[in-house]
Amino acid sequence: MEEDFYAKLKLKLEDQFDWPQPYLFKFIVPSDNQKLALVEALFGEDAQVTTRQSKNNKFTSVSAKEVMISPDEVIAVYKKAAHIEGIISL
Repeated sequence: MEEDFYAKLKLKLEDQFDWPQPYLFKFIVPSDNQKLALVEALFGEDAQVTTRQSKNNKFTSVSAKEVMISPDEVIAVYKKAAHIEGIISL
């Protein structure tokens, strides 16, 4: 089921974008410094990463904009992110 999701995502990315292209990733993670550091480590030093706390400080939203070479590179980031406990990809 997971591979089917990534196959569909790849098709959408190929159809909707010309590559290379800046791509905006959005995640929600529990407000934990270690988890936040893991999310930030998914991106290169040229990425524009912004964070915002939820009202009750239980969660942090992370937006990261980085130039991606291909849909495969985007999917690789999502696959790495999936290993972070409690993360939600938007």
